[in-house]
Amino acid sequence: MTEHVEVTNEGGVLSLRLARPDRRNAITVAMYAALAEAVERAAEDATVRVIAITGAGEDFTAGNDLADFLKEMPAPGAESDIPVWRFLRAMANNVVPTVAAVQGNAVGIGTTLLLHCDLVLVEEGARLTMPFVDLGLVPEAASSLILPRLSGRRAAARHLLLGEPINAAQALHIGIASHIIPKGALAESLSEVLSRLLAKPAEALRQTQALLRREATGEILERMELENGHFAERLTSDEVKQAIAAFFAARGKSA
Repeated sequence: MTEHVEVTNEGGVLSLRLARPDRRNAITVAMYAALAEAVERAAEDATVRVIAITGAGEDFTAGNDLADFLKEMPAPGAESDIPVWRFLRAMANNVVPTVAAVQGNAVGIGTTLLLHCDLVLVEEGARLTMPFVDLGLVPEAASSLILPRLSGRRAAARHLLLGEPINAAQALHIGIASHIIPKGALAESLSEVLSRLLAKPAEALRQTQALLRREATGEILERMELENGHFAERLTSDEVKQAIAAFFAARGKSA
């Protein structure tokens, strides 16, 4: 585990809280490993009835910690073992009803992981972005499959090719969000939704969640593997090196 992912199991709720607010909850390799382990274990833990994913501070997550991600990237051919892919596979295979609560910025995987949650509460003022192409990369988490099915291919192109942000109202319209939450009411609303889920028969809840996902799981995992191969290949490209160098240069100027 890592201090930057707070994992608690209380009252039937497995809470996964991204707790690195000083870095906008940018996710490190160690954080991905902790998240993957928690989601995988939940399947075998009868005390876990619901999973809640949240972020500390003003933002849900800034996405990958790029410096850490590049430093920890394994040699070509071993990419399937890295914690981020393990976490994404765990989310695709997850059998526990999962709720995410999103505030502020949700960048990259901060948006794509929402596609694997069952209910998503998005606070007014939140901003969801998937700047993969801007970094010379390709989408992940099977977002190239799931997002067009939700929004249509043209709308998906706006967010994946052009990198246009998605606000709370758009997230609800597309189907990424299940609820729009007034500013400042996210924690209270999450608690209410979790209470409603916990009040329902546990096994019926799990089986219904599984039925909602059953048809698409194999296809989603297949698309993830396809994306992961392209993503890993892209990481060694000159385009990515140049794009990430420009990203760090721009961040240095704004610091």
